[in-house]
Amino acid sequence: MKKVSRIAFSVLAFLFFVSAMGLLPTSANPKKGQQGGQEPAAQTQTVSGKIASVDKSSFSINVTSKEAANNGQHFTNEAGGPKSMTFQIDKNTTLDGQLQVGASADVTYRQDHGSNIAISVHLS
Repeated sequence: MKKVSRIAFSVLAFLFFVSAMGLLPTSANPKKGQQGGQEPAAQTQTVSGKIASVDKSSFSINVTSKEAANNGQHFTNEAGGPKSMTFQIDKNTTLDGQLQVGASADVTYRQDHGSNIAISVHLS
């Protein structure tokens, strides 16, 4: 009988230990590619220029080289004319005015998988 109670106690202790290990917080055990169990926040940037084209879910602005340099952006354009940036509009984009070709715009955006996602657009 003592042998059976020792085996039962050992099994219960093992089950308790395994279940306790499963209840540890995920931040103590970060997944690959994450630090502290959280994704890094996307850095926002701001750029200004004139709207060159407007589409249903995106728009483009022409940015002067000086403005691009001030924002740490590097654009290449073989013709030497204005540089162009395209921004995607989503349900979270805040528009202060109406997107119209030729209007001046200040765009705050973030980069997501190689695309520029507009966070807010201030038109003047």
